[in-house]
Amino acid sequence: MNYDALIETVVDGGYLPEFVLRQGIRGQLRERINIIKSTSLADAYATKMKYVELLRTRPIAIETAAANQQHYEVGTGVLSACLGPRMKYSCCLYPKGTETLAQAEIAMLESYVEKAQLEDGMGIFDLGCGWGSLSLYLAEIFPNSTITALSNSKTQKQYIDAEASKKGLSNLQVVTADIATNSFAGSPLEGAFDRVLSIELFEHMKNYELLLAKVATLLKPDGKLFVHLFAHKDTPYSFETGWMTEHFFTGGTMPSADLMLYFQRDLRVTQQWWVSGEHYAKTSNDWLRKMNAERTALWPHLEETYGKSEALRWFHRWQVFYMACAELFDFGGGDTWGVCHYLFEKPAR
Repeated sequence: MNYDALIETVVDGGYLPEFVLRQGIRGQLRERINIIKSTSLADAYATKMKYVELLRTRPIAIETAAANQQHYEVGTGVLSACLGPRMKYSCCLYPKGTETLAQAEIAMLESYVEKAQLEDGMGIFDLGCGWGSLSLYLAEIFPNSTITALSNSKTQKQYIDAEASKKGLSNLQVVTADIATNSFAGSPLEGAFDRVLSIELFEHMKNYELLLAKVATLLKPDGKLFVHLFAHKDTPYSFETGWMTEHFFTGGTMPSADLMLYFQRDLRVTQQWWVSGEHYAKTSNDWLRKMNAERTALWPHLEETYGKSEALRWFHRWQVFYMACAELFDFGGGDTWGVCHYLFEKPAR
């Protein structure tokens, strides 16, 4: 058995206590820093520009089926036992540091409203809507707005439709489509929206130039795009090998904080924010605590999703996934990996 296989066996079996696992994860993060660091600033920019040009030659996304299997078609019960009441499967915000997970979900959603300059009556498109945390929230607080949520997951659509019905929301519709392969040109969605918002979708994408061109077709003239993505402070890279790539982030991208600035052909960046990774570390640790506390309720959903023989293995994998995310974003006090927010504008032509 090789070293990587041995490590996987130990992790999957749950043989190591949490503090040992976290120490191992920190060691791997230091290795990652050594891999991506450059000998000079000139080398760093040369490497980054090669990466930007490579992305321009790629499809919009790769391995989309794997991403769905790893996250978005996972049984809703698996995630509901870990996430907050809003089912926000992305970084939450802890302004005081003492917020509950439920409060942190709302705090981040409120920040989107402010940064995206949302107002009641707008047409709003939620690109890659997850389990509808943003779409449902906006439909509630903006009753005169029309909210269109896009997901390529049937599981997510079923959940959002059920929640909207339960809440009596008639201003929200969920469209099942793949942004990577579907075109909106010539459809009723073309030029229909004042705002497009995208929360932690871009990390699954590659060719941002083609992606942003598609987003531009959705927007009215002078419409705006708000993007939330996680990022490294200065170095973009792809997830190509390793435990995280294989089990949770196949085909994924770690953008750099400035990566979106190189893709402004169709939309122009007017504002950018950095949200400390400490907020994502808190979010991930809250998810882990909730998962461990609700193990009994979670178990039938693990068995349904992965099979009885694999439930324990995946319980341990999800534990390590949340630990790995927490340690990644806590590294360097939240200033090495964190969350970037961007506001793009569609120029009036």
